[in-house]
Amino acid sequence: MVNPLAVALSLLRAAAPGEDVLQSPEGWPRWSVLLPHVLTATGYVPDDGGEDSAVAQDCSYLLDRAGTFLQAHGRYVEATPLLERALAIHQAVHGPDHPDVATGLNNLALVLRNVGDAAAARPLLERALAIDETVYGRDHPAVAIGLSNLALVLQDLGDVARARQLAERALAISEVAFGPDHPAVAIRLNNLALILQDLGDAAAARPLLERALAIDETVRGPDHPAVATGLNNLALVLRNLGDAAAARSLLERALAIDETVYGPDHPAVATELNNLAMVLHALGDAAAARPLAERALAISEAAYRPDHPDVAIRLRNLALILRDLGDAAAARPLLERALAIVETVHGPNSEEGSSPDPHS
Repeated sequence: MVNPLAVALSLLRAAAPGEDVLQSPEGWPRWSVLLPHVLTATGYVPDDGGEDSAVAQDCSYLLDRAGTFLQAHGRYVEATPLLERALAIHQAVHGPDHPDVATGLNNLALVLRNVGDAAAARPLLERALAIDETVYGRDHPAVAIGLSNLALVLQDLGDVARARQLAERALAISEVAFGPDHPAVAIRLNNLALILQDLGDAAAARPLLERALAIDETVRGPDHPAVATGLNNLALVLRNLGDAAAARSLLERALAIDETVYGPDHPAVATELNNLAMVLHALGDAAAARPLAERALAISEAAYRPDHPDVAIRLRNLALILRDLGDAAAARPLLERALAIVETVHGPNSEEGSSPDPHS
C-alpha cells in the first residue's frame, strides 16, 4: 500500500533546489513556495523519524534545508527548532557518529552562533569535526568546513590564536581539494583575514580579502551576497589601514547588493549600515552616520534578543555618534545598556564580517 506521507516527502525533496541554500539566492523563490508545504508534511513525522527509514531521511533533509533557508533570511528563531529536529532524526536513523549527524551539528551550531550563543555552538562543532575526521580523514573538504566553522566560534569566544590555526588548516585543505579559485577557498580566505585583523595584522589580511573578492566576483557574479560579504570585510580592513574613503565606496556597494538580495530589514543589511555609519563617522560626517546607525540598531533589535552581542555593537556605535553630535545625555543610556550586554555575553568588537560555511 502506498504511503501518502512518503510520497509527499519524496516529491518535496525532489522539488527542492539542490544547491547550497545559503549561497544560492537563485533557489530562494522556490523555497518560499515550498516552505509551508515542507512544514506541514514534516509535521506528521515523529521526532525520532518513525519506522520508515525513507520517510525519516526525506524528512530530516527537508527540515535541514528549510532551516537553512530561514537562516539565510535572518529568521533564526524559526530555523532553530527545524535544525534541532533534523539533527535528532539523523541521530535516530544513523546513530551518533554518521556524517549526516556531523552535517546537522554544523548547521545547528551556525544558527546558535547567529543568535549569539557561541558557547553552545562550540561543543556541537567540536563533535562534528571529530566525526568527519574519523569518517573522511584529516584532509577532506568536509573537515575544512568543520575547521572553518569552529574557527569562527573560537574567534567569537576570544580564542583568536587557536582560531587562526584552524582557519589556516581549513584554507590549506580547500586549496588542495578545489584549487586556488574556488568559492570555498574564498570563504576560507575571508575568515582567516578577519582573524588576522583581530590579531592586529590588517596589512596581512588585505591581500587575502582582495583575493577572496576577486574569486567571488568571477565565479558568482558582481551582485551575489558573497560579494557583498567580501566588500564589507575588505572595507573594514581598509578603514583600519586608514583609507576610510575607499572603505566607504565598498560598503555602499555591499549595502546595495544586500538590500536587493535580502530586502531592507535583514541582519546582513544591519551589519553594512553599522559599518558604513562608522566609516562616515571616521570621515567626520556624524550627521550622515546617525540615521544609518539608528536603522542598524532597529533591524538588530527586531532580529535578535535584547542581549545579543550585535545589539551591543549597534548601541555603542550609535552612542559614539550621538556624543560627537553633542548629545551626551542621549548617548549615556545607550552606552550603559551596551556595557551591560557585553558584561553578560562576551561579544565581538564594533565592526563585523564573516563567511559562515554551512555543511551541505
